[in-house]
Amino acid sequence: MLHRTFDDAVSAPSHPATRAPARRGPRPPGYRARVSPQSSDRPDAPPTRVVLDVAGHATLRPGARAALLEALDQGWADPRRLFAEARRARLLLDGAREAIAACLGARTDEVDLVAGPTAALHDALRAVARGRRRAGADVVVGAVERAALHHAARFVTERGGGQVRTVGVDTLGRVDAERFAAAVGEGTAVAVLQHANGEVGTRQPVDDVHAALRGTGVPLLVDVGAAAGHVDVGRAGDVMVADAGDWGGPPLGVVVTRTGVRRSPDWPEDDDRWSPGGVHVPLALAAAVALQEAVADRGRADAHRRALVDVVRRRVAAEVPDVQVHGDPVDRLPHVVTFSCLYADGESVVDRLDRAGFGVGSGSACTSSALEPSHVLAAMGVLTQGNVRLSLPSDVTAADVHRFCDVLPGAVADVRAALGA
Repeated sequence: MLHRTFDDAVSAPSHPATRAPARRGPRPPGYRARVSPQSSDRPDAPPTRVVLDVAGHATLRPGARAALLEALDQGWADPRRLFAEARRARLLLDGAREAIAACLGARTDEVDLVAGPTAALHDALRAVARGRRRAGADVVVGAVERAALHHAARFVTERGGGQVRTVGVDTLGRVDAERFAAAVGEGTAVAVLQHANGEVGTRQPVDDVHAALRGTGVPLLVDVGAAAGHVDVGRAGDVMVADAGDWGGPPLGVVVTRTGVRRSPDWPEDDDRWSPGGVHVPLALAAAVALQEAVADRGRADAHRRALVDVVRRRVAAEVPDVQVHGDPVDRLPHVVTFSCLYADGESVVDRLDRAGFGVGSGSACTSSALEPSHVLAAMGVLTQGNVRLSLPSDVTAADVHRFCDVLPGAVADVRAALGA
């Protein structure tokens, strides 16, 4: 449906003045995570760059890049206006929402697009909590949720006079469904549970929790940001929040609100109630095409990356002394793995690997730039020192992963030696 709508829209007549100059030469190919700045046969050439952490910021998929470039010419106008170019932009935006809805198992009218994934998390929680303010002001969250959701939960409870009820996790990073449901009591406005953890990969018992809450009237907000496009998220919860940047689209937030869930915005009125000012149509189209590509390729990508994560888990545990590999080894996302190295500093390990040609993460996936100790690993009660996070791109090669595993023990040893460990 999206491709048909896109073809119909771009074939509509437009005034020559509205057309961008024709591009010369072929369009840029899909940007890959592997970048070779110089020929590797030169003895002084730097190592081939391999990015192994694309959580929330994967490179654009080829189809999404092509759709974005085309839509910059054909979908630039304000879709709220009535002239021909604006109507064409409206067609593209409606097609994007329809395609995203189909991929996420939702109705088109249940899908709202928000300018950024963090804003989508904040807005969804704030709006649902305000819509439920007569029922209560408390928010129940899992201990390993994204920092953005912990911050939003504190924000809405402080304003509403409620409290945040945080449910702990086991050493794999998973909440107990019965314990989580028991925390949802009288006065609860909304419960928040991720579909899977973007740092250690562990999947949560979302379906069991949702079934337990069904009779309480308390909506379950599910963060599918690390999972959508990588695994089938089904009809997770009553509200879903996704991140297009994680599945190979541009950074764009998606909020799915099931029919019957009450939301009430706590921001100024706008023509677009849920995304004031609207979203950039070319970005919306690129996000939708990327999700279609990710879903179509999901089976192959799952098997490919799951096998490579198994390689990382096995080789790191066997070849790096004093290390812990975290998360559920089986019931997990196919592309995420985190491990911690005793007697090593995470920032130093990341820097040493970067100089060896590998881009990896450290700390929580949502706060790694601050290089703070991971609140996820702390909640799990596991080692938080010297942690390294991988979130493998869909086009990662086995050779790159094995080369990373070859380099890692020496990099950790160098850091430990520099620290006198």
